[in-house]
Amino acid sequence: MKKSLAAVAFAAVTVLALSGCTDTGADTATEPSGSGELTKIRVASLPIAETGALWAAIDEGIFEDHGLDVEVVPAQGGAQAIPALLSGDIQFAVGQPFGPFRADLQDLGVVVVSNYASSLPEGKDVNAVVALADSGITRPSDLEGKTVSVNSLGAAGDLTIMKAVQDDGGDPATIEFVEVGFPEAQAQLDAGNIDAAWVPDPFMSKIVAEGGALVVHPYQVTIPGLPLLVNIATQKLMDSDPELVEAYSAAMAEALDWADANQEAVRAAIVTNMEIPEAAAAGITLPKFTAELDVDALEQLAALGVEFGVIESEPDLDRLIKQQ
Repeated sequence: MKKSLAAVAFAAVTVLALSGCTDTGADTATEPSGSGELTKIRVASLPIAETGALWAAIDEGIFEDHGLDVEVVPAQGGAQAIPALLSGDIQFAVGQPFGPFRADLQDLGVVVVSNYASSLPEGKDVNAVVALADSGITRPSDLEGKTVSVNSLGAAGDLTIMKAVQDDGGDPATIEFVEVGFPEAQAQLDAGNIDAAWVPDPFMSKIVAEGGALVVHPYQVTIPGLPLLVNIATQKLMDSDPELVEAYSAAMAEALDWADANQEAVRAAIVTNMEIPEAAAAGITLPKFTAELDVDALEQLAALGVEFGVIESEPDLDRLIKQQ
């Protein structure tokens, strides 16, 4: 059984943030600027540390240099942003790959235009399954029969956790996954509503620093270097405004290269936008920021999705991936 805890209120906020007014959010618009006209676009992204690259690049003026005025709106995951993309409320989204996977299986006309961030193949990764110190959970197989939270059900989080548990000799079918927003995970652990949580930084490092156990980096033990987040658009936008998609893709590629080389600026943006202490931001493990998409890794992820029944069939990656 899969259920949702502490997600209803967050989802309501997400809907409000993504909906906008139809006369301002449905179409792009231009406004005068000292360096020419800027095209206004709305980009949905999760309120997590990885978005620091986007926030910092906007502050650096990289998107303006490409003629874009970017508004970042919060979303819980790529899947939740898909309806807003299709309605034209937003033009682009940064989200996990499974949102586009499912959209392609429904032939909704969603495309992945580039990568955004990838997990780290070794060392400390950017997300982990964590548990309280007194839980007795220390390795993947210990998650058998437990309640584990992820931010979005039926995506890379619970899928790679199931694979990690299986490879460690446990039965992944006995795990109860529940949907909890990353910021609420620690409260749910403390309340005893969940046994373990899959979270990125800063939540991962905070829970571990306060005595929690880091159980496993599920991406590393299943598909090292897996794309964490990708840039999502629609085929309709590509057909109707290819110049906009090209400008966004070029700006994003430059932004991600810059962010990867300027991690202190990314951390400063995290402090400002997530309202966390500088010391906490300094301890965050950042991903590899890159627009280059590892298609082989996405193929492996899709195959795992079919194996564990998360999706019925693999998406058509030739149709879905439109690397710019």
